[in-house]
Amino acid sequence: MPPVKNKKPFKKNIWKWLTVLGPGLTTGAADDDPSGIATYSQTGAQFGYGQLWTALYMLPFMTAVQEACARIGLVTGKGIAAVVKEHYSKPVLYAVVGLVVVANTINIGADIGAMAAAANLLIPAPFIILTLLFTVTILILEIFTSYKVYSKILKWLALSLLSYPITVFIIHQDWPTVLKATVVPHVEFSFAFLFIITGVFGTTITPYMFFWEASQEVEEIKEKGHADGKKRVCWADIHNMRKDNTAGMIISEFTTWCILLVGATVLFKSGVKDIKTAADAAKALEPLVHSFPNAGFLAKLIFSIGIIGLGLLAVPVLSGSAAYAVSEAFTWKASLNLKLRQAHGFYGVITIATLIGLIINFVGIDPVKALIYTAVLNGVAAVPLLFLIIKISASEKIMGEFKSRWLSKALLWFTFIVMGGAAIALFFTI
Repeated sequence: MPPVKNKKPFKKNIWKWLTVLGPGLTTGAADDDPSGIATYSQTGAQFGYGQLWTALYMLPFMTAVQEACARIGLVTGKGIAAVVKEHYSKPVLYAVVGLVVVANTINIGADIGAMAAAANLLIPAPFIILTLLFTVTILILEIFTSYKVYSKILKWLALSLLSYPITVFIIHQDWPTVLKATVVPHVEFSFAFLFIITGVFGTTITPYMFFWEASQEVEEIKEKGHADGKKRVCWADIHNMRKDNTAGMIISEFTTWCILLVGATVLFKSGVKDIKTAADAAKALEPLVHSFPNAGFLAKLIFSIGIIGLGLLAVPVLSGSAAYAVSEAFTWKASLNLKLRQAHGFYGVITIATLIGLIINFVGIDPVKALIYTAVLNGVAAVPLLFLIIKISASEKIMGEFKSRWLSKALLWFTFIVMGGAAIALFFTI
């Protein structure tokens, strides 16, 4: 009788791998926020399979950027703004913090508006009431609840994103054409194409992710008993961080590809080439429930749960990353695990950024369009921030033996050139 194989080592290895997942996975999940869903859906609806290749080709560059940010936080024990403050001039520091605060605040406003518009598909309540309700809920939970507890609850709502991969595989696809469009880049030199591709870059490789992942690595260090946020980093720590980061980015980009493909297959092919409302975006999920009597309502329900869940998850990330940046610049206490009385400045920034974001919803911009414009703004704002991250991560003075090597440098510089080129080309086509 052959010996029975011991399954314990396999289970132990799986569990060991799962335990290293943390900031990278959270950051990857937050990347597919309402702005991302709206931008990818609009891209698929407007250009069909034309920008499907972006999901595949952005993956190594997105991974490299987030790995550099996480490595900065892990090695220095400080967030990006704190590192800039220590090694660069005040004008550079204020420019960096200003960029991320402005971009994040606008993004917060767009996300709150999108959540209200999604809820409005199900609840016939005034838009203003819904935006106020979401704003108050987010602030109460963010200020008075541990973010770890809060995010665990919301991640279950984020599972509604699985509706996009499921939809991809239940509807008929011309797979040879899809795979060709995924691998072979298609580029048009027109304002419409460059506008939306800058938005795709901006909602994927986005400023708030840079600051968030670095600061969350510092939070992880503190949770492991290093109260000052500092510890002696070894290569095992770097390897674990890279596993976490890579897993998060792969999940994020696979979801991106699915949203683009569903938009192209369902919306573009049915003649919906401009998503004007949340209801238009929700139509992409109708094939998922087409056999049910009330398919339209079920599609809206799934879409709304996803937008609201991801919005509730993303807005604290947006306001939190802005608060980390400001607090690090002014040496304030900064942590989502601190009580309000312990970090007035930190929570003050969160409150002000969220309230200004709320006010943005009353200037007459359509919530869905605001998400896409926000993504484009992030695509432009990310360029100077990328330059700084490249310089910091490659500095031997700051990073020591953990500075960027040739592969990291090559990927980071290429990302900077492509995103910078897309932003410049966009301005030339206006």
